[in-house]
Amino acid sequence: MTVLVADADSPREGGAGRQVVDVAVGVLLRSNGEFLLTSRPLGKVYEGYWEFPGGKLEAGETVEAALRRELLEEIGINIGAVHAWRVELVDYPHALVRLNFCKVFDWTGELTMREGQAFAWQTLPVKVQPVLPGTVPVLAWFARERGFMGATHHAELQGQAQQPKP
Repeated sequence: MTVLVADADSPREGGAGRQVVDVAVGVLLRSNGEFLLTSRPLGKVYEGYWEFPGGKLEAGETVEAALRRELLEEIGINIGAVHAWRVELVDYPHALVRLNFCKVFDWTGELTMREGQAFAWQTLPVKVQPVLPGTVPVLAWFARERGFMGATHHAELQGQAQQPKP
């Protein structure tokens, strides 16, 4: 698996032997093709950056169980079927993260941003900015799936997400 290196010029906390942190990520999709992005809350690493909602797996928890729990806790919805999609390893300065992306097409409840974050339904190219480095590959996957040509997001982050290392 290749590794996406975010902010390559910054030192890595914990050094080379860091443990991988598993994260369940929900890619909520409306029937018209729009997808949900949420901003990272104040006080968190990369605060204000836009990402797909989700969170860390707890001990013994499956990706699906973590996603159900996190989306209820963070944005107030109960999700239907979870469709495992792709996995991306991202080396952030603060953590080595394995993002388990899952597509979600149905949910119940009203979106309620319980951590003070913002949300936006987006299409390509994404209008919100800045976009979290771990979100950038998803936008490229959408572009390929949808035959979208051109920039997927604001060019401001060019250079933040470096080329994957082998």
